[in-house]
Amino acid sequence: MTAEIRRVRPGDEALFERVAPEVFDHALERDQLARYLAAPGHHLFVAIVDGQIVGQIAAVVHCHPDGRPTELYIDEVGVTPACQRQGIARRLLDAMLAHGKELGCREAWVGTEPDNVAARALYRSGSGPAEPFVMYVLKL
Repeated sequence: MTAEIRRVRPGDEALFERVAPEVFDHALERDQLARYLAAPGHHLFVAIVDGQIVGQIAAVVHCHPDGRPTELYIDEVGVTPACQRQGIARRLLDAMLAHGKELGCREAWVGTEPDNVAARALYRSGSGPAEPFVMYVLKL
């Protein structure tokens, strides 16, 4: 199986008619998808096999006001279980990192749950040791 890795842009919403299970954490909402694709600084790549989206990576360019380097925040990576362990996540990550570099980002960062062994192995392969990190979710 060979997956096509494709950057998604505004107007590509029809690609999302066929999405394999568990590629995204939640069901897609048409309006929210269109808003995401149209938002400056938001970037999405998908992996497509036989016309179906089997993987995705979403990221946001994060600029700082104080001279720190522009960075690419990788928000989410997902591959349907039937297509895992075939290099799709690696190809998606490599495509997004190359895209971030083209956009002028000098580094990228991503977080994952401590028990997500596959994600930790993927990210560790292109990084140094994991950084200690504490996250809080603030309700609005």
